[in-house]
Amino acid sequence: MNAPFRICFVCTGNICRSPMAESVFRARLAEDGLDGLVEADSAGTGGWHEGDGADPRTVAVLRAGGYETAHTARQFHASWFDHLDLVIALDSGHLRELRGLAPTARDAAKIRLLRSYAADTADTGPASEPRRASGHGLAGDLDVPDPYYGDFGGFEECVEMIETASEGLLAAVRATVTARPHPLREKESA
Repeated sequence: MNAPFRICFVCTGNICRSPMAESVFRARLAEDGLDGLVEADSAGTGGWHEGDGADPRTVAVLRAGGYETAHTARQFHASWFDHLDLVIALDSGHLRELRGLAPTARDAAKIRLLRSYAADTADTGPASEPRRASGHGLAGDLDVPDPYYGDFGGFEECVEMIETASEGLLAAVRATVTARPHPLREKESA
């Protein structure tokens, strides 16, 4: 049996942006019928919130959107690259840190910015491949800003950015997963 396609969303402390992205994307996977083929989780580049729940404002904005809110923060470890298919950074700082942790070039190639999957205003729809960031691959315009030190409106803005980018990410993941042979699909078609 094939292993599921595994994605990890990464932000700073794993209490705001990455739990939002994990919850939103899990909902998209379930809506699309891919939840049995794709696993999504999240982590932080730092471990100071390890074991904590999500920020109460994250929980509130997820609850308001009808998303799952159960979460326990944890820190990302370089050893995880081995079992992950895609590592999604929420901003360019996380992208840099994750690339620094990647043991191999193959592992570094698994890292993408979430908003690189968002539809470009010049495009007619979401990209099946992530957009390249300008300026050495690190473009601030592709960041999901950290809402932690702001008000509730910043959390609402983040979840909207995440929802938009999740559509393009889902399309890219769907294309990858449906191209892979999978015993469940083979059994259903027999």
